[in-house]
Amino acid sequence: MGGFFGCILRKDCVTDLFYGTDYNSHLGTKRGGMATYDAEKGFVRSIHSLENSYFRTKFESALSRFAGNSGIGVISDNDSQPIVVNSHLGKFAIVTVAKIANIEELEQELLEDGAHFAELSSGKTNPTELVATIITRGKTLTEGIRLAQKKIKGSCSMLLLTPDGIVAARDRLGRTPIIIGKKEDGYALTSETSSLPNLGYSEVRDLGPGEIVRVTAEEIEQLGCPGDEMQICSFLWVYYGFPVSSYEQRNVEEVRFNSGMLMGEKDDTEVDCVCGIPDSGVGMALGYAEGKGVPYHRAIAKYTPTWPRSFTPGKQELRNLVAKMKLIPNRAMLEGHKVAFCDDSIVRGTQLKDNVRMLYDYGAKEVHIRIACPPLIYGCPFIGFTSSKSDMELITRRVIKELEGDSDKNLDKYATTGTPEYNAMVKRIAEKFGLDSLKFSTLEDLVEAIGLPKCKVCTHCFDGSSHF
Repeated sequence: MGGFFGCILRKDCVTDLFYGTDYNSHLGTKRGGMATYDAEKGFVRSIHSLENSYFRTKFESALSRFAGNSGIGVISDNDSQPIVVNSHLGKFAIVTVAKIANIEELEQELLEDGAHFAELSSGKTNPTELVATIITRGKTLTEGIRLAQKKIKGSCSMLLLTPDGIVAARDRLGRTPIIIGKKEDGYALTSETSSLPNLGYSEVRDLGPGEIVRVTAEEIEQLGCPGDEMQICSFLWVYYGFPVSSYEQRNVEEVRFNSGMLMGEKDDTEVDCVCGIPDSGVGMALGYAEGKGVPYHRAIAKYTPTWPRSFTPGKQELRNLVAKMKLIPNRAMLEGHKVAFCDDSIVRGTQLKDNVRMLYDYGAKEVHIRIACPPLIYGCPFIGFTSSKSDMELITRRVIKELEGDSDKNLDKYATTGTPEYNAMVKRIAEKFGLDSLKFSTLEDLVEAIGLPKCKVCTHCFDGSSHF
């Protein structure tokens, strides 16, 4: 996926920029970059690979290179950025959080119009450079951003660093967030509100869908009004978001807790205790324990000092190994107990299968899995949700093919809780894992836990309901 941070102050911004960007590290694993602007030095940019190390270790020793009162930084799962551009609109640096579904079509259109691309990402056109190229087709930055918002299918939120301030533009349908923070010295713009408090910023507001603003150290100027339609990604609350972050004033941990409580109140399965699969399953498990009235036990602990995120390695078998190595079971809390384990989601199912076997090996009498969201039936074309290249990587689609002979058959029925098709799919998945029971949150409960109207939240991966 990815996350960014920008700040503009009445003093040097480099320290805030460095730590603010680092607070987005849970959103991406491949590339990190920062750019600053100084009236004398101009633009200074640096990009590093994060595949073998962390953002802080790569940038800390080079901070003296940066100077200025304004800057932008990004943690990315794909392209190298920021990109620095010199055009008829002036010089600017740009970072994006984007997934451009029609990138090849836009690339060809721009090439035919005389554009060229210098930055490559995995041998292909760099998406951030493509966005910058579209913007320079406008007569003004605002017009260019509106053109990009109109042409891009998928999603794209962005920060542009200019000599006159930071221009921020949220994705046209608000699929990914941008939040403004303020302190005495100026402003910050970020994907995650968790990057604000320790740097002294308080939340001002979220940008609306498609809204464009210019921010200086003194003020926020609206350059483009927000639209009425919003499709913010529900998976931000389920998995990606940091527990203390909020989007649209809905806190991540509170949503996870509420989701678990709603499930726990309705679940009549007899269990001795509840445990969350670290990290994103813990909030749900605490809510489930309260809703069901059973104790929370830490039957699994996560070893974090040396193990990076599970999808960092390029090969799936290495990702699976890393995921297994960092979760350590506690026999004393497992042996002889009927345990409900809460997790955020089931995508491929490989990691969960290994975890379940481990739990039984360490003495669990019964293993019941509870999932914070509905089954993932559809791949996501809108944001960088997973590295899956095909819907057949989803365990649900493989099971549907086993049951129907066609992975695309009756998807609406499999996506509807309580139908014979849905029940058969969940039963087959539970059998594959050797579980005593498996239950998913309902779509209605997830939407209730988030607290926004269903029409404002993208639930496409569960029910196929959204659009470009």
